[in-house]
Amino acid sequence: MDLVTIWTLTAPPIVGGIIGYFTNDIAIKMLFRPYKAIYIGGRKLPFTPGLIPSNQERLAQRISDSIMGSLLTPEELQNLARKLLQTERTKAAILWLLKLALEQIQGVNQEKATNVIGNILKDLLGQSLPRLIKVLARREDFLEAQLNQIFDQVLLELRLNDLQAEQLSNWLLEVVIPPDIMRQAIVDFLTDRNIRVIDEGFREKTSGTYWVVANLFGIRNTLIRLRTYCLDEKEESNARIAELIVSLGIQARLREILQNLSLQNLPVSTVRQLRKTMRDSVRSYLQIKGSEVLLGLSDSIDWNNVASLLLNRLRTSNVVYGSLNPVSEELALILERYLERDLESIVSEVIPILNIDQVIINRVRATSPKDLEMAIQGIVKSELQAIVNLGGILGFVIGLLQTASLLLR
Repeated sequence: MDLVTIWTLTAPPIVGGIIGYFTNDIAIKMLFRPYKAIYIGGRKLPFTPGLIPSNQERLAQRISDSIMGSLLTPEELQNLARKLLQTERTKAAILWLLKLALEQIQGVNQEKATNVIGNILKDLLGQSLPRLIKVLARREDFLEAQLNQIFDQVLLELRLNDLQAEQLSNWLLEVVIPPDIMRQAIVDFLTDRNIRVIDEGFREKTSGTYWVVANLFGIRNTLIRLRTYCLDEKEESNARIAELIVSLGIQARLREILQNLSLQNLPVSTVRQLRKTMRDSVRSYLQIKGSEVLLGLSDSIDWNNVASLLLNRLRTSNVVYGSLNPVSEELALILERYLERDLESIVSEVIPILNIDQVIINRVRATSPKDLEMAIQGIVKSELQAIVNLGGILGFVIGLLQTASLLLR
């Protein structure tokens, strides 16, 4: 066989393979390139830009529809939410948030937190609590158990010791009823009417020696002289009364009386009545003046300082840090029960808010054709190369068929 014949038989498969290989390669490249339109003489060349860049808008919409229609369906989003919001994960997230909140309170935001908590405490004690107490105080059983407990465990068991009885007796004799007060009380008591009543009573109701003294001498003049003495000789009267207090041992007697004074010595009925009276008095006082007292108390307290002390206590409190775990667990369980009931409606409301389809469209639109080509080739590079190789193989096979046809001829 000469050279021409050999070339005639071998040329078809070689040329067909080359054409098939490079044709597929060019076709794949034309999917992405050129990236921009090419103009010659004011006219745009056909197939410029490439297929994908020229249809990037429709591609973005189709990708969004495909993802939202088959991948990110409401059911899939619900399953994804259930996986993300499992109890353990939710508990860990809540625990992290609680710890972060404590750290923020203890850090640069402490002054702001102090002001907020101070305003809350001020409103609670100065506004909310007075109104609440005013309403609750109308009930018959308001603070009944608490006041009864205070009465039974404090007032009923209250008894003065020696030192307390001595101090109280001294205070009574020196401040409450000093000699001058006693003298004035004697003067006020010995009025003309009282003197006459005492004198007549002694005359009528005494007998024996006392009757003789009462009727012959009488006590009217004596009482009148005592009153006159107390009025004219104030300093001497006070001195005589003070001497009598010491001589008669009134301070010691008063101390003994105070030391033995106890509600337990009273009859049971009297104690019960005292307890009821105390309870009614407290309730009546709270109804009338409770709100005013609490409001005045609220105005007199530096709530920012109280809030600062409270935050400092929280900072070092082991109880607070120890309670974070159970609190986060309870909150996680509450959230889980809520999600089980309303997850479907929540997801249906979240999807329009997130606007995932528009996010996908905007992302595809913002991607340059070059980056889009690199992304697609990074995913299906081997498949695209296989198509190019397949084109070369098909061209070669078709060339062999043509060679076989030539041989048959």
